Amino acid sequence: MERNESGELDCNYRPGCCKLEVYDWLSGVNQEQFNEYFEVRFKNTRKGIYSNASGQSIKIGDMVIVEAANGHDLGIVTLEGPIVGRQMKCKRVNPETYEFKKIYRKAKPFDIERWQEAIAREHETMIRSRQIAAELGLDMKIGDVEFQGDGTKAIFYYIADGRVDFRQLIKVFAEEFRIRIEMKQIGARQEAGLIGGLGVCGRELCCSNYISSFQSITTSAARTQDLSLNPQKLAGQCGKLKCCLNYETAVYMDAQSRIPKVYEPLEFEDGLAYLMKTDILSETMYFSYDQSSMANLYPVYAEDVWDIIKMNRRGEKPASLKSDDVPAAPEFVTAVGDDAINRFDEARKRKKKKKKPSQKPGSKTESIAETPVVEAKGAEQKETAGEKRAESREDRGGDKREGGERRGGHKGGRGHKHHRGGDRPKKEPKTE
Repeated sequence: MERNESGELDCNYRPGCCKLEVYDWLSGVNQEQFNEYFEVRFKNTRKGIYSNASGQSIKIGDMVIVEAANGHDLGIVTLEGPIVGRQMKCKRVNPETYEFKKIYRKAKPFDIERWQEAIAREHETMIRSRQIAAELGLDMKIGDVEFQGDGTKAIFYYIADGRVDFRQLIKVFAEEFRIRIEMKQIGARQEAGLIGGLGVCGRELCCSNYISSFQSITTSAARTQDLSLNPQKLAGQCGKLKCCLNYETAVYMDAQSRIPKVYEPLEFEDGLAYLMKTDILSETMYFSYDQSSMANLYPVYAEDVWDIIKMNRRGEKPASLKSDDVPAAPEFVTAVGDDAINRFDEARKRKKKKKKPSQKPGSKTESIAETPVVEAKGAEQKETAGEKRAESREDRGGDKREGGERRGGHKGGRGHKHHRGGDRPKKEPKTE
């Protein structure tokens, strides 16, 4: 919504931006009995079907002034034509007996200005209403506030576990905001649909996207799908069980009807086979000869398990699980195709290999080749130093004093260093 050069508000409707959006798959189909009916959307998930009493040319995206309980309201036309008839059938609305509210006219710039002023008051009103409810000590939570298009009425959406006495609250609200008050109780799932957000799957919340009627969800749906009963993983943003738990429950129940319930181990000629786990969707059961180990598992199709159970009841035992054909497991395909995770590391290794032939003389390779010669020289020098220390002790006459031995040893050490330094320029033959 932007202002044009003259300063008036220019409002445009973009399909897909609204909650509970419906795709018009009957676009272009003409049915005269539904030409005067339109679906009008308001804030959040509130919308209704109205009749065009004015006879004006109205199309999708137009802002219209519609009939309300007190005064008038402003909404956006989201559906027209035969698809509206499908929506009425879905909501069980009979066009012959239902009293449709009327569309008065298209909205004028003055109506849009007044509507935007009312929307600007919603957040401030919600914060103040929460403070008033807390001061009165009411056990409730006000989730959202929606003003009527003419700004004379507001709907307060609240959540409460029990019954709440609104007599004093409504009086305070009327004095504080100077408008008509309507209190509407909603559940935790409806609150999540009003606020919106993203789920753990990365998509928009189902309650905000397309779910309009909420079904009861129990933990039996998680047990049927063999899911871990972890409240943190099974709960959605509303704190209740996720609505998507019901999506695949029927498929799992159908697959489980073809899987036998194994209460006792299966008997084979080479021993007893115990059921360790079951893949419900692939209808495959995994058995092991060791009840306390998951190391060696043998997969068996569910239909083959039925046959083995019947054979055991007749007193017959199959040969072995090891000779049976192993069911083909589905191959895992990565999202990036055949590329490896370390494909960038391999490129770096190739660059290092190219630099090795271009090394200069005196590099690490040459120093490694000369290492044995240096070690041989060091061994020879240690032997000559030991002989000199022995000769110096004999010349001194076998002095047994500790101090003399230490001084002699110290001198021998210094002489050893001098000897090593003096022998460096000479080339001596290598000793083996």
